Amino acid sequence: MSPEILAQLAPTGVLRAGINLSNFLLVTGRGPAGEPQGVAPDMARAIADRLGVPVRYVPYPRPGELADAAGTGAWDIGLIGAEPQRAEKIAFSPAYCEIEASVLVPAGSPLTSLAEIDRPGLRIAVAARSAYDLWLERNIRHATLVRTESIDSSFTRFVEEGLEALAGLRPRLLSDAEALPGARILEGRFMAVQQAIGTARANTAGAAFLRDFAEEAKASGLVAELIARHGVRGLSVAPAA
Repeated sequence: MSPEILAQLAPTGVLRAGINLSNFLLVTGRGPAGEPQGVAPDMARAIADRLGVPVRYVPYPRPGELADAAGTGAWDIGLIGAEPQRAEKIAFSPAYCEIEASVLVPAGSPLTSLAEIDRPGLRIAVAARSAYDLWLERNIRHATLVRTESIDSSFTRFVEEGLEALAGLRPRLLSDAEALPGARILEGRFMAVQQAIGTARANTAGAAFLRDFAEEAKASGLVAELIARHGVRGLSVAPAA
């Protein structure tokens, strides 16, 4: 392994991996010592094994907080959705997996397609600073985004305030729809969250290593194996870059 890559990705001799705990598809449990378990932690461990160093997880309750810590030395790699705003500080690998994002509407809603959600007066509940919130921020011009601290609270606010739409990851929306008689998920997706591996933009050699690792992990079947191992539904291997 190149000394330059090790110096950039494991400067302390340990790979410190930032993990977004709120992504219920990528973090599906906790180990005996409380460490996160799931596809994202296993990807980080595989990277550490390739580098020949131990891994230490640096957990964050929400993705925005993980992104805020980029370049501060708190983590060496961060497993998070790749978005243009985040890419200002983070060099991302190609996506290793992706998650469809769509919209749930309540019973009796006149909305029939995703093309109709950007209307004046229409309120969309969304978890603040999620990858799909960042996409909506860039693309919604007329509807109002009602941001909450978490996925759970976005659902609660959608129900309690009678909002017109709830944006979220399709696997979660499927369970939300089951809890609301008559609620519907609009057909299709407005975006797919591209789950990637990031490092500080200054780490050019490290970023190149992560790019190659992500592509190899998809081609070799590693990502598919991890998804199957953790029994995750709604998570897909991303296409080759």
